[in-house]
Amino acid sequence: MRYKYRILLINSLPAFLFNCTHSPGIPETEQSPPNIILLVSDDHGTDALGCYGNHIVQTPNLDRLAANGVRFTNAFCTSASCSASRSAILSGMYSHAIGHYGHVHDYHHFRTFDTIKSLPVYLEDAGYHTARIGKYHLAPESVYRFNEVLECDPRSTIEMAEKCRDVINGDGPFFLYFCFDDPHRGHPFRSDPWYLPNSFGNIPGGYPGEKVVKYSPDDVLVPDFLPDTRETREELAEYYQSISRIDQGIGRLMDILEESGKKNNTVIIYISDNGVAFTGAKTTTYDPGIRLPCIVSAPWINNPGIVNSAMISWIDLAPTILDFAGVDPESLRFHGRSFKGILDQEEPAGWDEIYASHTFHEITMYYPMRVVQDRRYKLIWNIAWQLPYPFASDLWASSTWQGVYRREEPYFGKRTIDAFLQRPEFELYDMVADPHEINNLADNPEYASILGSMKTRIKDFQFSTRDPWMIVWDNVSVIQGTGVNL
Repeated sequence: MRYKYRILLINSLPAFLFNCTHSPGIPETEQSPPNIILLVSDDHGTDALGCYGNHIVQTPNLDRLAANGVRFTNAFCTSASCSASRSAILSGMYSHAIGHYGHVHDYHHFRTFDTIKSLPVYLEDAGYHTARIGKYHLAPESVYRFNEVLECDPRSTIEMAEKCRDVINGDGPFFLYFCFDDPHRGHPFRSDPWYLPNSFGNIPGGYPGEKVVKYSPDDVLVPDFLPDTRETREELAEYYQSISRIDQGIGRLMDILEESGKKNNTVIIYISDNGVAFTGAKTTTYDPGIRLPCIVSAPWINNPGIVNSAMISWIDLAPTILDFAGVDPESLRFHGRSFKGILDQEEPAGWDEIYASHTFHEITMYYPMRVVQDRRYKLIWNIAWQLPYPFASDLWASSTWQGVYRREEPYFGKRTIDAFLQRPEFELYDMVADPHEINNLADNPEYASILGSMKTRIKDFQFSTRDPWMIVWDNVSVIQGTGVNL
């Protein structure tokens, strides 16, 4: 099966045009190519980071990375589901185009087409030693192949860092894919009794080397999309503790990097795969599910501490990392483009639009959504809108949701329960006037032209990326090879 991803002729999709321009303010390192560390947390939103405005949660090491690098305020995953998101991170392509529609593990069994070439394989070809540790959640191994796989409890973040010493101290450039299980909800997902908070992986006494940082439910900051209940606050306190463990692991990893003498030739990127594991965020394409932290630290950045407003997406990560490594991403097939050249800019031109594509979380959660979002408006197309919105098993069992459900309360945060569970085909939001995505403008005649324009952009996006769900529009197949006979 062959795809022509590299040729994108649609003028209305600037986010898919490749740009390898290098900012004159960001010189190449004297010791090329640089080492690269990609840190990926599991279900961490922008709601719980000091450098993103939360003054309660303790994240000094991540805050230090941001102070010495670049913090993006408009960074988005492509799908708010762990496995599908990670496939986009390492392939630079939307999951619907590579067959990775949902979770890879257990009976879900989604996996990437074996014809795809991923970031670690490209980097190996470029002379990098590639290593991974922690959560993987991808398949097949032949596509997402690393030279070295390090084994460790992915909740024991300080031990994870220690396991990476030999990789960091090795000869030649390295790419380290460092993936936490935190702050994903911990097993068992279903508490007994139901009102107890999930552990978020926290254990009594902590993991080896961890300084346990506990939080009072009274002190946490409840995001607007969540109900301010006792159950929510207790779970947020556990979530914060898990994030502080991530931060300590990053601190130890930075110490090891500095001891190696390679700090001045290493790029460090911190992201999360999708939003926080609470109803209204993870598995949705609302902002709490897809707008995520992204911190890039490199010693040659001229304006450390800069805040960058570019709208970037996780499909941009693979081409950006290859650009750092000295590999021209324009010569390869990606849906994303490198943002290396705009790191030193606060408001770079031409980065004003992103797309999202979600199809499954678990196999039982069929609910395909396609999204276009720009600086002002956001359109969500709920392709299976006739169905009730499906729940991830861990979110359904959460005490936060169960408290509202059992009390039969009409609202969950600012959204009604009915609006969350039964959605219209199209949701159009003014993200400036209505950042909480409550007032759907899709049926408002005053916004008919905007709705029509954004529908066209979603269609063009689907056509460009060979989205199988393109055929749903008017039941007409416009993609060759879909198997639909007209």
